[in-house]
Amino acid sequence: MHLLSCRACFWLLLLALATTGCRTSYYSVMETFGKHKRDLLRDALEDASHENTEATEQFQDALTQLKELTAFDGGDLEKKYNAFKHEYDGCLDRSQAVQARIQKVDRVAEDLFAEWERELKEIQSAQLRSRSEVKLKETRGRYQQVHAALVRSEATLEPVLSQMKDYVLYLKHNLNARAVGSIKDEALEIENEIGKLIAEMTRSIQETEGFLKVLEE
Repeated sequence: MHLLSCRACFWLLLLALATTGCRTSYYSVMETFGKHKRDLLRDALEDASHENTEATEQFQDALTQLKELTAFDGGDLEKKYNAFKHEYDGCLDRSQAVQARIQKVDRVAEDLFAEWERELKEIQSAQLRSRSEVKLKETRGRYQQVHAALVRSEATLEPVLSQMKDYVLYLKHNLNARAVGSIKDEALEIENEIGKLIAEMTRSIQETEGFLKVLEE
């Protein structure tokens, strides 16, 4: 038990270092485990890709529950409302997780490229330095594509969440068949928004997978 507690404290310390601005200390500790910034960026991208996949599934589940709610034709209306609200809460949590993952990717990428530029000056061979400069430019350019895809996917979250929140609050105050019927046509619009969200998430996942191959080279 004591050993497990020590390990838990150690990883909590690393998390604190990574999230409170003590990134230099965090990187130093991780390097002792053979984890350099390139490795950490790879891990962060994989986590972001996984989170995007989970988010698309969560929003799809919320859409399913919303359709069931607006198709209400007798039964326990409150139960259907609670099921939709539960999925909305899940979407909110997933969205926050997606945003946190993207922020981490950006931090690690920024630090990796800054380190790369500093270390270029330490390469004495003009030929090797030139090759590394070209590789840095190519890698940074490729990363910008990934970053843009992640930002686009993140931007699709808010419109859907905003609409869902409106439905949750409106029905909370007016939970009856007539109120549900009044949002039925409007709720059809959210299907298109979720479709856009899933498309952008899929593109970001594909861009990430492509960039991960670049990092492996």
